[in-house]
Amino acid sequence: MKIKYIGHSCFLLASDTGTLILTDPYKSGSYGGALMYGPIVDAADIAVISHDHEDHSDVLSLPNRPLMVRTDAVVRGIDFDVVDTYHDEEQGAKRGKNRVTSFVLDEIRICHLGDLGHVLTPEQVEKIGNIDILLIPVGGNFTIGPAEATQIVNALHPRIVIPMHFKTEKCAFPIEPVDRFLEGKTPVKRSTVSEVTIQKGDLPEACTYLYLPPAN
Repeated sequence: MKIKYIGHSCFLLASDTGTLILTDPYKSGSYGGALMYGPIVDAADIAVISHDHEDHSDVLSLPNRPLMVRTDAVVRGIDFDVVDTYHDEEQGAKRGKNRVTSFVLDEIRICHLGDLGHVLTPEQVEKIGNIDILLIPVGGNFTIGPAEATQIVNALHPRIVIPMHFKTEKCAFPIEPVDRFLEGKTPVKRSTVSEVTIQKGDLPEACTYLYLPPAN
């Protein structure tokens, strides 16, 4: 499986058989130009949408029209398991609901937390289940921050953690840079490219933090 970090909360995941899954496609230039990542040029078969804010659900700007996943579903033979959560710590009163989506590609179970805004409850942790790769927001303010993200990693016990939704030179949101989350973590692997290939046999025994620079 290949994982490409496009930017913000958007990843492109490609199975060995060629199925392409895109997560949370953003609208380039949204929020008055605060989100400056370039347009998404990657076509996909399936788009996983955590919520309907324009920096997470802009399927209309994509080069094709992928099948969208917003609820539990089987799409192209892949089981998508969705756990309902919130975009804030007040049960959605400030920013609404959020969906956590898990699925298996090439025998690797991936979980995308979307714009999760609170620490998971024990019931939610149980519903999510065992995870190999966790795609987790770490910037804070609009989502969980470094401290809450660390608690969630400790609760879910993934094999690989890939941070997302953090401040960069192309994101003017008032959120934290990725190093605030990675500080003190071990082991941390910092890739110089935005795409990585991971096979089932490559999964580490101990939790490993993997930084991917945004492609766009």
